[in-house]
Amino acid sequence: MSEDEINKELARRQRGFGRGERMQKIEKDRVEITSGLRWGETIGSPITMTIINKDWENWKKLMSIYATDKEVEGKMVRPRPGHADLAGALKYGREDLRDILERASARETAARVAVGAVCKRLLAEFAIKVVSMTEEIGGVQAIISKLNAEEIEKESESSPVRCPDKNAEKKMMEAINKAEKSGDTLGGVFSVLVINPPPGLGSHTQWHLRLDGRLAQALMSIPAVKGVEIGEGFVMARKPGSKVHDEIFYETGKGYYRKTNNSGGIEGGISNGENIITRVAMKPLSSLKKPLKSIDMITKKEVSAEVVRADICAVPSAGVIGEAAVAMEIVRAMREKFGGDSLKEMKANFNHYMEEIKNR
Repeated sequence: MSEDEINKELARRQRGFGRGERMQKIEKDRVEITSGLRWGETIGSPITMTIINKDWENWKKLMSIYATDKEVEGKMVRPRPGHADLAGALKYGREDLRDILERASARETAARVAVGAVCKRLLAEFAIKVVSMTEEIGGVQAIISKLNAEEIEKESESSPVRCPDKNAEKKMMEAINKAEKSGDTLGGVFSVLVINPPPGLGSHTQWHLRLDGRLAQALMSIPAVKGVEIGEGFVMARKPGSKVHDEIFYETGKGYYRKTNNSGGIEGGISNGENIITRVAMKPLSSLKKPLKSIDMITKKEVSAEVVRADICAVPSAGVIGEAAVAMEIVRAMREKFGGDSLKEMKANFNHYMEEIKNR
């Protein structure tokens, strides 16, 4: 494990057509590992990672811990529709919305991506990859049905919007430019794929151990995400069972497999050995340059909502965050299934299981 591997993932999170100037000019995330590694190898102790927020210098006084720095004029009292502003202020009894928006900020996802990078490194030891792509932005849909997982990864990484369909990529960028000029924001859909997972992750025995439920919760916790589906999800709901369930086949030396993957690699809350496919719907961001109507929390009069520096579209970077969220849950399930007090022991358990199920 190295800091460079983590920094690469942090850089991927900050890229993407539609990001604001903060990501382009201010923040250049770099991680510093202060525990858990020795000579580039994890040693079992907690891995401590620090990411310095360079933008903090601009907010030191406004967010100061000292009462002497308090400025009444700096209060935010006009909640943004669609944001945690008002709901959070009512729940926690705060009069300044900045107490809510700073805690609800997607800035926390930098830490998740850093942890996700460590999880990806562990999964790589088992030939498991986690990748993502943008399927839709602002109503522009990509055509990806003919691409395999490797092509999706390669084409997405070279795209400004992380979309493997070059025709859709151009239209997506045009839609983002149009939204920026009109002071608006755009959402979309991204997907996260787990390539080459073993069967048997998760469990049907208890509701909170179901892998699809755990993945959905992890992905839904990403700011601005409003929907998650596994495999064909809502499409399956509109078809008869004979048209959606993945038929089962068997080959000596290979074991059980399927020729289709409508279920997205999970059946009964358990991975079935096919690639795990999740699709995630992200709403347009709540901070608009041309704000919507709101209410001043002090005067209770109708006003325009606060204007806060933000991205036009964060769907491309949300896919990277989704990778981290999924990688963490897959690693958790792998540890539950294969255990071990060392990587060597975990690998031995994994290899024995994979060989054994070929002959079941």
